[in-house]
Amino acid sequence: MKKHRGIKRYYRNLEHQNDFDKITCLNLKDTNTWTENWHLHFDNWGYGNNSFKRRKSHLDKLFRHFQFLAEETKSLKSGFQLYAIILDFHSVSDALFLHTLNPNNSQFTFKLEDLSKSTTLTNNELNTYLDRLENYEKLYGKAQEAFCLLYIKGVGEGFG
Repeated sequence: MKKHRGIKRYYRNLEHQNDFDKITCLNLKDTNTWTENWHLHFDNWGYGNNSFKRRKSHLDKLFRHFQFLAEETKSLKSGFQLYAIILDFHSVSDALFLHTLNPNNSQFTFKLEDLSKSTTLTNNELNTYLDRLENYEKLYGKAQEAFCLLYIKGVGEGFG
């Protein structure tokens, strides 16, 4: 992997930046807005793929933005689902999702089959991190890789 110049600044910015300030396609102030599984990734360079220490900073940012979005979605008039999907080892794919009723006739509420409340993750550090999260409902599954779907009960439509 090519050395990234300014890596210390990169991680310092992860702690403070609000990515929603830069996003123009998601206008939650418009109460008629809709999204079709809109999502945002936080580790676009894949730094956390090989090191949980590096991944943790990206996960912290993801869950900080989850809380921001949970507050912002209170103004939506239509139903919505707000959730995160965290993969076992593929940090670059970890994402925060917002799904609403939409004119594209895509499935709402979004459902995934064969989810369980017991972990399918083999990454012990990630399991420990997710276990420490409070107020999140966790559902586990396995597709090409084990994953965890997280949502907050009472914020939008659930999955349970």
